[in-house]
This record gives sequence, C-alpha cells and structure tokens, in this order.
Amino acid sequence: MQMLDLVHRRRREGRDTIMLCAGQPATGAPAAALDAVEQELRASALGYTEVLGDRQLREEVARWHSGTYGVQTPADNVVITTGSSGGFVAAFLAVLDHGDTVALSCPGYPAYRNILESLGARVVDLVCDAATRFQPTADMLEALPAEDRPRAVIVTSPGNPSGTIIDPQELARIARWCEDNDAVLISDEDYHGMSFGRPLATARQFSDRAVVVGTLSKYFSMTGWRVGWLILPDELLTPVENLQASLALCAPAISQVAGRAA
Repeated sequence: MQMLDLVHRRRREGRDTIMLCAGQPATGAPAAALDAVEQELRASALGYTEVLGDRQLREEVARWHSGTYGVQTPADNVVITTGSSGGFVAAFLAVLDHGDTVALSCPGYPAYRNILESLGARVVDLVCDAATRFQPTADMLEALPAEDRPRAVIVTSPGNPSGTIIDPQELARIARWCEDNDAVLISDEDYHGMSFGRPLATARQFSDRAVVVGTLSKYFSMTGWRVGWLILPDELLTPVENLQASLALCAPAISQVAGRAA
C-alpha cells in the first residue's frame, strides 16, 4: 500500500507512472452497472441495506456461483461485504479465537498476515516453491507438528503474488484434510474468472464447510466500489451477521445496486 500511495502522489505531480503494485484492472465498471447506479441515485434514498446484504444481489451471487461451478449455492449462505477485505476480517473474527493458529502459503498476500496478527492469531507459513506451483499441499499440512496444527487454512487460487492456480485434486485433498482435522478452509477466490487454460475449482465443490471469499473488484473491474462476498457454512451465518452489524452495518448501498447489474 505504501507503493500505491507513492504512485498516486507521483501522478498528482504530473509524472508518468506505470502501476504494477496493485491488482487493479485498467478498465472501468460494466456499462450496465453505471446505468443502474444513475437510475438508483435519482429514485432512491439509498439507506442501509439488510446487514447480510441486498437480497437481490445475494441471489445473483448465488446464481452465478452455482452456474459457474455446478454446485448448489443457497442465497441464504451468501453475505455481501465491504470488499473481500471486509469479508476476511469478518470470517477471521467468526472462526478464530485469540491465539489460534492459521496456516497459509509463503509467499502470499501480506494483508492476511497483517489482519491475523492484529487479531492475535498465530501464523504458520507453508513454504511453497515452483515444485508445487507456489501453492500449498495437503502433505504440507500433514507434516506440521502437533503444536502447529491450524484452526484455519487459507488457500488463494489464482495466487497472489504468484498468479498460479491450485490443482483441483489438491484443493480437494486440502478440503478433506481440514474436515478430518477440525480446521476451517478459507478459500480466497478473488481472481476467479481471470485464468488462462487451467481449470479453476471452488472450495465449495469439495466441502460445504469451506468459507469462500469473492469480490467484484477483479473480474468485474470494480475495485473502488468495495463490494465482496462470503459464502458460508450454516454455523457461521449468525456470527458473521452479528459482526457485520457492528463493524460496517452493511456494504455501500449504491455499490450493491451496481453489483446487481454487473
């Protein structure tokens, strides 16, 4: 984020700058989203939505997820969040107690570690390299000593910063390991839709106990609109609803309107 701030400062100064430090598409939001926002601005007071999100948007996310991956995704299990970042905070708070251990790949997205450590969680690195396409494996989890067995496992596919995709069979093995070891699989699927040839799987294909994190930011080119979602198992819905009510009340209403149209 320091580099991103530097980019913005250089641009304000009128200096030519090519930004390579943030996962931000160069295109704008879909035209249908802009049209919907224009109409809503003139027709609505834009008050709070439901805490779990605009019902129509939740249904659209569920329909898209079900159709894309061939899994049953009830709208009741979808929660709209303030970007995927808000989703991570809510999910971590709902799943973890202070001092719990979380396993994640290294190299990986640094914000996970920052959020987790601020919440008092302990991070265990799963050191990845080209041999596993910079993705974690179930064997890495199985090899952890007892004191490092995680309460949660984070998988990011396509990866950040690697851009690599986890093999669906390996994701299935990790999902089974998590179920067998009473760990929660948290699958960051923010970059889904942006792949070139390799098949993409959602964690929900392999476990209905997995937590899926998604966003409009990447594939739909809507980074600044701050709309993401969680797909949750039943037992996490009430905790996340209570957290969302205290942390954000709801994701931005006008952005949810745009999301419905996107």
